[in-house]
Amino acid sequence: MLQLEIPLARSSDPVTSHAAADSAKELQARHHRIILAALEAHGAAGKDRLAVLTSLTGVQVCRRLVELERMGKAAPTGKTVTSTAGRQEREWAVA
Repeated sequence: MLQLEIPLARSSDPVTSHAAADSAKELQARHHRIILAALEAHGAAGKDRLAVLTSLTGVQVCRRLVELERMGKAAPTGKTVTSTAGRQEREWAVA
């Protein structure tokens, strides 16, 4: 299981935020695994394509990609792809 070292709640957050962060850790790790598996199986892709491949929302994918980048597990390729809205977005690959 991938372990994220970035805190999900700030030290100044209320105790309820820390409880929510603790319960979200496994879901976050599951999303990491799903996204990495999609990148490995289908190759480099943008956030919107990954959302389709994984059945995650674009927001979930975007947040997890940033985390995966910080962990050294995924990285932008330097290329852009067309999003579902017709805009350019970064293409990502397994690092």
